[in-house]
This record gives sequence, C-alpha cells and structure tokens, in this order.
Amino acid sequence: MFALVDANSFYCSAEQVFRPEWRGKPIIVLSNNDGCIVAANKQAISLGITKFQPYFKVQQLCKEKGIIVCSSNYELYGDLSNKMMQIIGRYAPQQHIYSIDESFLSFEHYMQSIPCLIEHAQKIRKAVWKETRLPVCVGLGPTLTLAKLANHIAKRLPEFKGVYLLESLSSLNKTDTQKQLLEKLSTGDVWGIGRKTVKKLQAYGIHNIAELMYIKPHQIKQHFNVELLRTIKELSGEQCKCWDQTRADKLQIFSSRSLGTRIVDIDSLKQALVKHASIAAAKARKQGLLCAAFIVFTANSPFDKQPRSFKIIKHFRPPTNSTADLIQAISEAMSALYMPGVQYYKIGVGLLDLTSERYQQYELFNPHKTDAPVMKLLDNINNKYGSDTLHYASQGLDEKWSMRREFLTPQYTTSWQDVPKIVCR
Repeated sequence: MFALVDANSFYCSAEQVFRPEWRGKPIIVLSNNDGCIVAANKQAISLGITKFQPYFKVQQLCKEKGIIVCSSNYELYGDLSNKMMQIIGRYAPQQHIYSIDESFLSFEHYMQSIPCLIEHAQKIRKAVWKETRLPVCVGLGPTLTLAKLANHIAKRLPEFKGVYLLESLSSLNKTDTQKQLLEKLSTGDVWGIGRKTVKKLQAYGIHNIAELMYIKPHQIKQHFNVELLRTIKELSGEQCKCWDQTRADKLQIFSSRSLGTRIVDIDSLKQALVKHASIAAAKARKQGLLCAAFIVFTANSPFDKQPRSFKIIKHFRPPTNSTADLIQAISEAMSALYMPGVQYYKIGVGLLDLTSERYQQYELFNPHKTDAPVMKLLDNINNKYGSDTLHYASQGLDEKWSMRREFLTPQYTTSWQDVPKIVCR
C-alpha cells in the first residue's frame, strides 16, 4: 500500500504560515521577475484567476477583488518543504520525495502495525499542520497511480476530510459509489495521461476514468502506447511503476536567469555570471560531481531590434567543481561575452560532461590542484548562515541586476533579519 502526501496550493499556503491573517483569503504567487502566475489558491481561482497567465493582464482584477500578490519566495518554500518532508517521513519506513510539495510513502512490510490506514493518514495531516501550519491531503492506494488519483479526489471533495483510500478499479460495478465518483473525473486527472492522449481517448468515446477501465488490452496495444497500458494496469491494482531506488547522476547542471534590470556594463555582467557560476558549483559539490566542460552564455531579448547572443565553452583537465576555477574561466572569456551597446537580458552558466568525485581519473603529467578544503568551508558557512554569507569578491555586493521581486515577503526561516518577532506582554 502506498500514500501520496501533497500540500494544498503549496506556495500560497507557505505564504500564509507566518501571516495567519491571510488564511482563507485569495493569494497568487508570481514567477521570476513577477512575470506570470505560477500558483493560486482556490479562493483566487474562484475570483477568475487562472494559472500561467501574465500578471499584467489580471493586475487590475487583483486590486478590485483584494487578491494578495506575492513574488516567489524560494528560500521560504525550500525550507518549509524540508521541514514538511521530515515530518511525513516519520510515518512510513520508506519515503520518496517526488517534488517540493509531494511525497510518496510505502507501507510494505509495515501494514500489520497500522490498525487503520485512514486514521494513520489523518495523523500525518495533523502532525504536518501542527508543526508547520501547512495543509496537506493524503491519497492511499495499492499502486502509485491509485494513490495519486486518491490524493486528487481528497483535495477535490471536502467531505473526505483530506484523506481518501482508492482500491482497485477493475472490480467496479454499476452500484459502486466509487464508480459514480470516477464518472465525474476526466481521464486527464490520471497521473501519466497527457493532453494528447486525452484527446485521442475522447475520439474513441472515452471521456472519464470509469469508461477508461472498460477499454480492452488489444485496443490499447493497437491504438495507444505501452505507457497507457501500464497506467490502466495500475488503476486495476497491478503494480507497474516504482520510484527509483538508485538515481542516475545528472548529466548537466545549469543556473540561468532573466534579469530584472538590463545590464549594459562589463563589470555588472561579470558579477552576474560569477553569481550563477557559484550557484552551479555549489550544486555540483553537493551532489559529488565534477565538470569537464563549462558553458557560459549571454544575450539580450529576442524581441530587441538586433538580437545578440554570445557563448563560450571551457574544458577542464582534470574535471573540477571549484568555484575559483569557474570564475577564472569567466574572467578569461569576458571579451567574448560582452559587446558595448548590448542591453543584456538573459545570462547563464552550465556544467557539462559531469563525472562522480568517487571515480575521478587523475593524470600523470597534469598535476591535480585542489582547493576542496576551501570549498567545503565555503559551503558549510553558507549552509549554516544563508546563501552568499561568504562569497568571492568578483560577485560584487550590490546586485542591481538581480531578479525583480517587488512583492517579496520576508524570508522568515532563512534570514536573521526576517525572523518573526514575538512581543510578550
């Protein structure tokens, strides 16, 4: 048996944790540079807000309806997510963090110690709410797909109080209340069925999940792909999907950004590139990876009268994850990345040809120079006191080019200056 624990409108809920007066009010969260709406709670959706539309199109509506607007507070979301996942992990022997707000649990070899799964799931909800003030829903099922669908039902229908158990759908009959419920759900609500497959199913007269269960295996093989067959088997209670116990190493690490303010001078451009190189290098060290190739790119907007883009690739022998090595490569390439008169809008760096530190191949005639102790100290300080507490001087101090976040709320749990103040009287 599996469970999927998913936070309700996570970004919006995270904004409400330290602002209890916002609870129950419409909230939206914007993307980088306050461009598009990436999250909206049910109160905002009921007022006509739809996700992924440009903010400027609904700016007036937000003012008229009193919708609270927030810039993406990634520092807060990441920290609250880590706390939430630690709490969820206490309730099962195996946990798989699927995304920033979703976590699968496996109760294999543990079922006998759980008198009632529904009550166990309610305990998870109460613990997460008590310790983080984040609302979550729990879906239960014998397969990952059923658990995911059960979670969708738990979120959609309040009468289930945030928890729903969904057994195999292959034994449904006309009197089943579950069948009546699934007739109201589109095939697109099933994990793994995309828009193209939904349209194709509709062409064959299949519009909801209940109808999907009547499709014959030979029809799937003839008209659809094997992934749909696996999905239907999962809905029937046959386990076909599992989370990877051993993940493959990443092939690339990128850090890029559309700038909040255009860059026109070479010094600011270098500082911005150094900033993203530092981010990418820290990610590589955290994952125990080294890069043999380093790409740096800069560009103005593709909508400018004369679109310009620049790119360099630097190869390292032996591979490295040192921030100092990446900064040196950027310094040497600035003449190829900067052109006077260009208003830079998009910049980024990428680490390519990644290999594991554990299996690093040294070269006899190319001495290995390492500053691993310095990088370890740098990472430890920044992990303890917050990112960029300690950084290279070439990154600069005043990031005028940084991402525009006009509606940014305080970073309550990751910045000493934003720690909530409690007044006792």
